Amino acid sequence: MLPDIRLAIVVNPALPLGLIANTVGAISIGLGARFPTLAAQHLIDREGRIIDISSNMPVPVLQADAETITSLLLKALPGQDDRAVVPFPAFARSLHDYREYEATFPDRDLAGETVDGLGIAGPSKWVKSLTGSLKLLR
Repeated sequence: MLPDIRLAIVVNPALPLGLIANTVGAISIGLGARFPTLAAQHLIDREGRIIDISSNMPVPVLQADAETITSLLLKALPGQDDRAVVPFPAFARSLHDYREYEATFPDRDLAGETVDGLGIAGPSKWVKSLTGSLKLLR
C-alpha cells in the first residue's frame, strides 16, 4: 500500500437519508475489504478495553449527481493493484441476496446503470484528480 493513499466516497445527495447511509456503509465495507490496512488495528483504553478502529485516515463523503458518479466510475476504471474502485449501482437495492447480485452483474453495463455511490482509494494524486472539484455532503 502506498504511504500517500487517500480515499473518498461520493454519493448522490438526492437519495433519502437512509439510502445515503446504506450506500456509504456498503461502500466503506468494500474499501476496507480491498485495503484492510485502512482499519485493521486495535486500540486499548486505560481500563484495558479493546476496540477495533473505524478508520486510520479521513473518509470524506462527497456529493454528486448520478450522471457525475457514473462518469467518475468510468474514469477510475480499470482498477490497478494500488487502487480500489467500489461502486454501488442502484439495481443492487432490489436484490436482497448477494448471490443474485453476483449472478446478475455480468449481464449489466455499468456505463448505462444509475450508480448511487462510488468509493475510491489509491494514490493521493489520482483520488484528487477524480474528486477535487466535488463538494462535501452536508
